[in-house]
Amino acid sequence: MALWVTLLCTLIASLLGGLYLLGVFRRQRPNEPPLDKGTIPWVGYLLDFRKDSSEFLKKMQRKHGDIFTVLIGGHYFTFVMDPFCFGAIVKESRSKLDFRTFASKLVLQVFGYKPIEANNSIIHALSTKHLMGDGLTVMTQATLENFQKLMLFNLSPGEEKRVWQEDSLFHYCYNIVFRAGYLALYGTEPHQGADKEKANEQDRIHSNQVFHEFRKYDRLFPRLAYAMLPPKDKIEAERLKRLFWSMLSVKKSWQKDNISGWISDQNHLLAENGVPEYMRDRFMFMLLWASQGNTGPTAFWLLFYLMKHPEAMKAVKEEVDKVARENGQEVKPGSPPINITRDMLNQTPFLDSAVEETLRLVAAPILVRAVLQDTSLKTSSGTEYTLRKGDKLALFPHISVQMNPEIHPEPHKFRYDRFVNPDGTKKDFYKNGKRLKYFNMPWGAGVSICPGRFFATAEIKLFVFLMLSHYDLELVNSEEEIPVIDVSRWGFGTMQPVHDVRFRYRLRF
Repeated sequence: MALWVTLLCTLIASLLGGLYLLGVFRRQRPNEPPLDKGTIPWVGYLLDFRKDSSEFLKKMQRKHGDIFTVLIGGHYFTFVMDPFCFGAIVKESRSKLDFRTFASKLVLQVFGYKPIEANNSIIHALSTKHLMGDGLTVMTQATLENFQKLMLFNLSPGEEKRVWQEDSLFHYCYNIVFRAGYLALYGTEPHQGADKEKANEQDRIHSNQVFHEFRKYDRLFPRLAYAMLPPKDKIEAERLKRLFWSMLSVKKSWQKDNISGWISDQNHLLAENGVPEYMRDRFMFMLLWASQGNTGPTAFWLLFYLMKHPEAMKAVKEEVDKVARENGQEVKPGSPPINITRDMLNQTPFLDSAVEETLRLVAAPILVRAVLQDTSLKTSSGTEYTLRKGDKLALFPHISVQMNPEIHPEPHKFRYDRFVNPDGTKKDFYKNGKRLKYFNMPWGAGVSICPGRFFATAEIKLFVFLMLSHYDLELVNSEEEIPVIDVSRWGFGTMQPVHDVRFRYRLRF
């Protein structure tokens, strides 16, 4: 009899524990945000969120307001859509809201890299050193030289060179921007004296091969992050991971010339902190995706919007030509490729605004914090909520600020000068008459803000500066509609189109 009682108690305990894990007993406590668990235990709204995160969150916001907690695949996420709360959230101490917990799990899952405690401080310190200030000047020059190597290596006078060439815009932009950034960061083929052109040709071939494999992995990335790959794609993802671990290995990096300090210094510091070589190889793959996974797609959208809006193209092209002339540069028949300095990139307020407007429209990261202890949060209306320990806190600025018509009138329209005043100064933005600090958040914010944002912006601007200086551009179909976006990529940075568009380009002179 005692055995049966023990077995029955064990069964009941297991059942109750299972129901607890499924979220059956979760209830909204006093002062907590509205709770919506969906209809399926544990799963909750996973399928809806995975299908189209943006539409799902809009629906929840209409139903619950600017703050709500939803069950997604066994995890409770509290989404905050009130931009006036963002400052308090991004400044909150790590002891309460920690972005590393969630990020570490994601990095391990998609890149096979297990971060150490010092990782974040290493990345930020070396990004400040190499991707900002004087370090950014060096990186800008290196990236420019690689753009020229890829885009302008066969320039020569003659009418035959001025014929229109046709290509797929997304592939062209992503390909060129990725390869220039890859070569600037990870190094180029060694050469001696007269062998330089042979080395340059090898860089063009190798970087194109790297991009081809990178795109295969990039297409799998969203489903890999959600752990929703079918068996065949899992095998392919593992193959690609191992390929990049080998291709970007620290042993092979020693064989390259012109490796950036950002890459080499991080490798040295990780080694000093006891990270084994095989794990540093994986870290290099993570850096490649982090640095090059969004710049090419952003360049695509920027050029597309400029070609769709002739007044924007005219203003930005005139600005680019003016900056070039004022800095002693001129594109004409037989002239060498234009030499764009970092100082020149700082003289383009219209191009800056066009880049920021493009990011407003297409950059859609989800910023996540782990709630490590019960934390109170006051909204702009004065209501105070308690965030529960063990939950996740999430921001989706694309909806809450970037596409908010109260902040950005006609938010779906591309306005190249939205972020600049007539005198070239930056505009301020308001909601309900109150000035906003966070009105566009493509790079995140606070301690988790993208440390490479200045380098990424410089890459995009260099590419567009070169394209507008050396080429005439136009869409093959002048009535081309704005491409449909791939909704599976919500939350992972810059959106990508489902289908590519065709464009034409030819040398201006």
